[in-house]
Amino acid sequence: MIPPTSVMRVVRPTNNLQAIGKMYAEGLGFEILSQFEGHDGFDGIVLGHKNHPYHLEFTHQRGTSVGRAPTQDNLIAFYIPDSNEWEAACSRIQAVGFNQVPSYNPYWDVAGKTYEDLDGYRIVLQNREWSR
Repeated sequence: MIPPTSVMRVVRPTNNLQAIGKMYAEGLGFEILSQFEGHDGFDGIVLGHKNHPYHLEFTHQRGTSVGRAPTQDNLIAFYIPDSNEWEAACSRIQAVGFNQVPSYNPYWDVAGKTYEDLDGYRIVLQNREWSR
């Protein structure tokens, strides 16, 4: 069992490290928690909130090209139950360059909006509370 005090970090590569870092920091209101350069040939940026148990990390291996997302169903979903907060988040994410797209899985379009970043990876902002 993973302890409930653990921090979850989702890590993925990008060819657009600085631009992606800026999009996610400004669009989702994340803080830059850490950055590194030349770590065994990798550069990276870690985003999140100091008091939240999850982080996003983007990396780039120097001299490589990783291309775009492998499918349209590679996404991260955020449940935002308050309508005003959800609308503000939708406006903010579009203002920094995420493009609104129809969801690959129609479920996400019922109470949410799907946005794609520069690499083709997607963020879903759901206007509902997550429940089991």
